[in-house]
Amino acid sequence: MKKHKIIFAIIFLSGMMSCNNAADNSSANTAEKTQAATPAGGQEAVKDDESAKDVVKVAVGSKDHSTLVAALKQADLVTSLSNAGPFTVFAPTNDAFNKLPAGTVDGLMKDDKKADLQNILQYHVTVSAIKAENLTDGQTLGMVNGDNVTVSVKDGKVTLNGSAHIIASIPASNGMIHVVDAVLLPPAKK
Repeated sequence: MKKHKIIFAIIFLSGMMSCNNAADNSSANTAEKTQAATPAGGQEAVKDDESAKDVVKVAVGSKDHSTLVAALKQADLVTSLSNAGPFTVFAPTNDAFNKLPAGTVDGLMKDDKKADLQNILQYHVTVSAIKAENLTDGQTLGMVNGDNVTVSVKDGKVTLNGSAHIIASIPASNGMIHVVDAVLLPPAKK
């Protein structure tokens, strides 16, 4: 009888230890899967092919905005514009950037010009989601960089600072994108 109790105890302890090892392995596997599924970066790193795209993902998907996307990356603004918003982004096309004096874009893409690039790009963003039909003649918009943009509306066409025309509007999950045909340059600091 004593032999049976010892054998039973050994079998019981062996079974308990193998269950604990299985639980430890399961926990380790779950932790590994969680780490692998957690993307590096901020909101811009979340993969979601079903929801509406945010302003950055819309721009990334546009062949006409590759210069803007490269500038946003260089200026470290991708994460900010991927967040909840709401934002209204006046998004210059590649052709709009090409209208700038030769060498301007290349110069702004250098690390020592990051602050200047951020200032220009932030001058294209306001914190609210404004549809084109809600922009009014003479309206002033406060931009993220602290400066203002003046809106003109004539014959239904919207112009910003007398130079950039809205040529298309695209809703995004975190605001509105208005495609513009010119780069808005902030006023010189006094």
